[in-house]
Amino acid sequence: MSHPPILPLVSDEDASPDVKAVFDDIRATRRSDFVNNFWRALAHDPAQLRRTWESVKAVMAPGALDPLTKELIYIAVSATNNCEYCTYSHTAGARAKGMTDAMLMEVLAVAAKANETNRLANGLRVPVDEAFLPPRA
Repeated sequence: MSHPPILPLVSDEDASPDVKAVFDDIRATRRSDFVNNFWRALAHDPAQLRRTWESVKAVMAPGALDPLTKELIYIAVSATNNCEYCTYSHTAGARAKGMTDAMLMEVLAVAAKANETNRLANGLRVPVDEAFLPPRA
């Protein structure tokens, strides 16, 4: 069930020059005219908007992990954290990068299993196997 936002979303018309600059960078980076509601909600605090956008842009940029893998990780964490917005947003992003329904189901199954086994290991306070630890200097 969708709920109204706590604060109204900032439109392009109501955006301050600092916010417009971030919105323009989002559009340029993503090669799209679309600025999603997450950024429009954060626009009430231009410094936080810029800081968050710069960080997301850096983390999601090309690197050792391919863009689809990064989106799949984002989906898994978002589902685990019960973030409806991010689950939908990053599922759309992953689909645009080639994710199939089978991939979505598999990443959710892995995330669910990791949550289950993490809780079991934590609850049982299982000691870490020596073989899993990095070599000592």
